[in-house]
Parts: sequence; structure tokens; C-alpha cells
Amino acid sequence: MATSIADRIGVTVSNLETSNHSLIADVRNSLVTIKMIAQDLERENKSDLVKQLDKATLELIPLSDDIIHLSSALQAIGKEYNSSNESTDFKKLLDEHISQREAVSPLVPENHVFYKQFKEAVWRVSHADEPMPGEEHEDIIMTSSQCSLVNTICPLTGKPVTELKDPVRSTECKHIYEKEAVMNHIKMYGKKRGCKCAAA
Repeated sequence: MATSIADRIGVTVSNLETSNHSLIADVRNSLVTIKMIAQDLERENKSDLVKQLDKATLELIPLSDDIIHLSSALQAIGKEYNSSNESTDFKKLLDEHISQREAVSPLVPENHVFYKQFKEAVWRVSHADEPMPGEEHEDIIMTSSQCSLVNTICPLTGKPVTELKDPVRSTECKHIYEKEAVMNHIKMYGKKRGCKCAAA
């Protein structure tokens, strides 16, 4: 009987995790869409609307982070759960796991890779050949240490390219992406906009 309860918990956790992965992808696709719209608005000199999208990006980043922590906590609970005769307070257990993960990697939305990509994409609209303020030295270091890579972080997943499960390189823009993420991006935006580079 104990095994069947643990198995059911495992199946439930697996189903929730699948839903969370879909939700994470939706939030990240929303961030990419917001970035692309902000670029279009910047080209039209609609800075008030760009500021609103900047704010929306800062609001979505913690949501994405929360979902990632939840997914990670669910995985841990699914692996660690052992049924016993005592009742389990799953909410408390989940809250503890989430708190542990948040303590390990506290979020500062302004330092998040998606926010930096948003700011850089908007900046590049009017300052194509100029480094962003405060990043002149960082660009030199990045160029010398990552000489053959256009990007060191997947623009869609936010993961370092060295940690991607199935990395692919675009033949057009030369950026490296997680295959599943870029295929979803192409599926969603390819027909509508000619599928611009997700890092642009």
C-alpha cells in the first residue's frame, strides 16, 4: 500500500511538473514577445509605451522564477516522499522546499538575463554600434573569452549555452538556442512576423 501512495504522489508530481514546464515556456515566450514589441515601439519613438513594457518585464521575471522554484520543489518532494502512518502537510513541505531554493538563488529582476536582453534589444534600436552604458569593459572581456560564440546564454531559456541539453545554432543569426525552445518560438512567431531573431 505504501508503494502505491508513493507512486500516485510521483505521478501527480510528474503531471504538475509537465504543466509547470509549459507555463515557464509561456512566460518566456511572453518575455520575448514583449521585447520584440518594445523594439518596434522604440523605432516609433513611443518611449512611454516602452517604459510600460519595461515594467511588465520586471513583473514577469519574478513570476517565471517562482514557477521554476515551484517545479524544482515538486521534483524534490516527488523523489523524497515516503508515506507513513502520519499525515503529511504538503503545503508546509512545499513552502519549505520553495524557501530553500529562494534562499540559494535570490532574485534581483534588474540583474536577470531576460531583463538585460530586453534593455539591450531596446538600446540597440537607436544605438546599433554602441555598447550599452556601463558594459564597455564587459564586452571586451566577453569577446576575448568567448571568441567564437555570438551568445553565451540562450535568449529563450536563459540557460548558459554550455548547459543546454540540445543546443542548435541558427544559420541566419548564428545565435545558439535550446532546440525545443527555438522550435516553439518559430512555431509561434514564424508565420506572423517572418520570425526575427529571438535575441534581437
